[in-house]
Order: sequence, then structure tokens, then C-alpha cells
Amino acid sequence: MKILLTTLNSKFIHTGLALRYLYNYCKEDFHMKIEEYTINHHTDYILGEIYKGEYDIVCFSCYIWNISSTLEIVRNLKKVRPELTIVLGGPEVSFDPVSLMEKEGSIDYIIIGEGEETFKELMNFLVNTKGNLHQIKGIAYQKNYEVFKTPDRELIKDLGSIPPIYTEDLEEYKNKIIYYESSRGCPHNCRYCLSSTIKGVRFFPIDRVKSDLGLFLEKRVKQVKFVDRTFNVKKSHSLEIMKYIVENDNGYTNFHFEITADLLDDETLEFLSKVREGLFQFEIGVQTTHDQTMKSIDRKVDFNILSKVVRRVGSFRNIHLHLDLIAGLPFEDFKRFKKSFDDVYALKPEKLQLGFLKLLKGSGIREDKDLYGYVFKDEPPYEVLKNKYMSYKDVLKLKMIEEMVELFYNGDGFLYGVSYIIDNFYEHPSDFYHQLADFWEERGYHHVSHGKNKYYEILLAFYKGYNWKNEDVFREILKFDYLMQGKTTLPKFFVHKEEKDFQKGVHTFLHEENNLEKYLPKYKDMPAKQIIKKVHFERFQYDVLSLIKNPKLEKVEKEIAVLFDYNLEQKIFAKAKYEKVDL
Repeated sequence: MKILLTTLNSKFIHTGLALRYLYNYCKEDFHMKIEEYTINHHTDYILGEIYKGEYDIVCFSCYIWNISSTLEIVRNLKKVRPELTIVLGGPEVSFDPVSLMEKEGSIDYIIIGEGEETFKELMNFLVNTKGNLHQIKGIAYQKNYEVFKTPDRELIKDLGSIPPIYTEDLEEYKNKIIYYESSRGCPHNCRYCLSSTIKGVRFFPIDRVKSDLGLFLEKRVKQVKFVDRTFNVKKSHSLEIMKYIVENDNGYTNFHFEITADLLDDETLEFLSKVREGLFQFEIGVQTTHDQTMKSIDRKVDFNILSKVVRRVGSFRNIHLHLDLIAGLPFEDFKRFKKSFDDVYALKPEKLQLGFLKLLKGSGIREDKDLYGYVFKDEPPYEVLKNKYMSYKDVLKLKMIEEMVELFYNGDGFLYGVSYIIDNFYEHPSDFYHQLADFWEERGYHHVSHGKNKYYEILLAFYKGYNWKNEDVFREILKFDYLMQGKTTLPKFFVHKEEKDFQKGVHTFLHEENNLEKYLPKYKDMPAKQIIKKVHFERFQYDVLSLIKNPKLEKVEKEIAVLFDYNLEQKIFAKAKYEKVDL
């Protein structure tokens, strides 16, 4: 029998981890193939490709981002191939599978929860007619138009019994993220998360983990993203892994971890202070800074300790920090959420993600929906619309604020310009993003997409709209932001006049050996016409270098010339190196 393992990933760069576990666990016993699609593929295309494969069994891995499209494909597959056996698995179908199968008659089997052992037993039954269906733990199935569910299966105790899923040939992961787990389970019991339904944390053998990581480093993959729910829950495990990575660092591969910041002790922090810039990325789920809210979702995080740790890690300037907030949690109204936003913004992470609560099937918060007055979308991802504390109007405004944060904070290109506005004219950063969101909507900018240069124009218009002082200073700082993004031609709204003398000075500068030795030593053996392709010289009306260090300075009436060098080995925290020069 021909068996297809498939899923619809959310992006092309993503890969289905579950498919690879099932394949490698059973590849010696069955004829299987993995085919992956994305949610951007048309369902008719996916339907046609699967049909042409002439499979006997098709198995889908199901998540909130793909379940609607998956079910559409399943229904139509059954219409064109009624004899086909369809198996579903994954978190989106593991809760209340009986109701789903009663509604969706095209599903033959659902694998509930952790799948390796269950999948193997089910395939043995379907392919080799071995065993009894009703004795296979962890499945739901249809028989004579009636749905049955067997008892839950125990979790795999020895994760070392699961074969490695990555082999010598990693060509298929070129330009993709490699997902990896060194543990399963989560120590926390957050009521909005499905991880809370699985008790305890299990770890893969450390030698196995090192062997896998050694392969990734040897093959120079671009990024390895650990999917451990709390990577550093066990210090001896996480620290040994990170030390192994540092000891075998290839200078290229990047590793992403989801961590709990308040678990990082002094020994770990001291170690982290010395790692290569860009080697690690940390994602830290703050979610809220409101004690009552944290208590209601069974989340135990000491924000004071978290803040100290994040600031300390941030001071190392070698680890990219990504902090998360969730809007729509209990007891946090619009005003209180803005307080959580300000608290986290003050930590100055490289990325601040403002997400919205999803009332996932099987989660505790969904069970408490009536207690908190939740109204949410029936369709995946079951996102909150309103609750007792926040109206739909509030949610819509936060959606627009989220877009402003994504564009003008996470977008990298406005670091000093936004800081200048907030430091000079706002007590709270959330008020700036709130007013910018209002301005954005009032001008109708949300109706169309915009190019990069337009965002700079819009921020200039926002500044002018409030008649704030020193508009000419702000324009120069924003020009500096623009030039930090890469070698480019300045748009007209930044250019004041043609300066032939300045360009002549640049030419002279690049032909003087002393200047190259002092400012651009790596280019000293390169012709000037080649150097100018990698750097940029710009004259500013004011001393912008002083202003970006201290945005509250009054005008620094001093023209300066700045050299931007775009040829950096690491571009984690900046895309250019800059220095004041005399021309």
C-alpha cells in the first residue's frame, strides 16, 4: 500500500516536524512518502496532486492554521476517491475527535496526541491486518456510520527510542528553517495553551541531541529553531546543549530557543555574555505584567526578575531578544494592556510581538469562556473578539496598534526616529503607537499597501501634524535611520541640495591612504571606485550622532559628515557601521 504523509505549512520556509517523526519511526515497515504544501497553495492544486499520486492511505497533520483547508481537501478527496483511507492527527484534531468525525464523515481515523506508537499500530492494522482496531490506544474511528474512541495512550517514556529524523542529506532544508526538539512537554500550566494538557517534561538523550546538532553545524544550515516549550526548564540539559553549540560554532548557523527568562541564573548569564553575536535568539513569553491576570491563567512569572535578566542579556549585545504579549486575557482592559505594553517596551527587545488570545480547543481558558464573557471566532484560530474587559472596538484599535509596532518598531528602519519622538513628546510609548494608529486610520493608510519610502513620509507627516518643534532635526535623524538600512539612493524628501564640493571631498578621502587605514582598513587594497559601492558618505545639518545618543538634546548646530559601512559580517543588531569623518 502507498501511504502519503502530508501537511499544509504556514510558510514555504517551514517544515513539518511531525511528518518526519512518523516517517522515521515506521520507514522500515511501510511504503511511505512525505509531501508538504503551504496554506498559500490553492486547495484545488493540492487536491489534484494528491489524487495523481494514487495513494491508498493519506495522512494529514492538522493545526489551527491549516485545518479549514485540510478538511476541504479531505471532503473532496473522498468524492473522487471513495475507497481512499484518510487519517488525521495533530493538536487541532486531538481534542473531541468524536464530534469532529460525526460532523465530517470523510475522516476514517484520527490519531490522538503523541503519534509515533499509535501510527505504527494503526498502519499495521490497515496495511498488514495485524491486531484489533479497538485495542489500538489513542485513536478515533468510524465503523458502520458510528464513531468510536479508544482509551488514551500513555506518553513515550524513553524518547531515545524514537529514531533521529535528520540524516546526512539535508539538501531539502536549504533555505528553510530546521525545527528541532530536545524535550517534550512544558513545566507551566498556562490556561490559554494546549501544552498545559500534557503533564511533565521528558528529555531526549543528550548524546543524541549533540549528534543531531553536530550534523546541522557540519552542514552549515541557516537556522535551527528549537520547539521545546521551555528550553531552559532543566539547567543541566539546556546549558550543556548551548555549550556544545558554542564549542562547535561554525560562525554561520543560528539557534532559536523559547526560554523562561527568570530561570537564567548567574552562571548561565555569565556564559551567555561571551557567545558569538547572532549565534542565539531567545523568545520570551511575557504575555502580561498584571498580577491578577497572571493568576487567572495559572502563569507564575516574576516580572521584576524577568526584567533584570532581560536587561542584562540585552546589555551583552550578542543575543537577539523577542518578547511576546497577549491581548485579550482576563482582567486586562485596554488601559491595563497598554501598561503591560509599556513595561515590556522599556526592556527594549529587538522584537516585540503583540498577539491576540486564541481560545484553543481543549484549553482551560476556553472552558472558562462564560466566566470572563468571551466572544470569539468559531473558525480557527478561534481568536478573541471581545470579553468582559475589552470591547470589539478596543480589539480593533489594538489590531491597528499592532500593525504600527510591526512596521515602526519590528521593522528596524525607524529606531532613532521613533525614539526621538517618544523621548521628547510622550510619557508612555503606548500613547505614541496609539496616536500613530489613529493618524494611520484617519488618513486611510490602512486601505492600501505601501513601499518602504512611504513609511518614512508618513512618519514625517505625523510629526508635522502635531507641529512639534525641531522638525528639521527630526528629518535628519530619520534620514540617518534610512541610511542605516543599506546602500541606497536617498528619496527626495531627505535631499536638500546637490553638493559637488562634498562629493569631491569623498573622492579625495578615499584616495588618502591614512584615511583608509584609520576608517576602512579592510578596503585599503581596493580601488576607490569599488569601495564606494560598499559604503556611503552623508552630510547632516546637525550632529545626529550626539542626538541619537541623547534624543532630549537641543539642536546641536554643527554640520557633520558620517561614513556608513554596509559590509558587516553580522547584521543582527545593525545593518551598517557608522563613524563621523572629516571631509
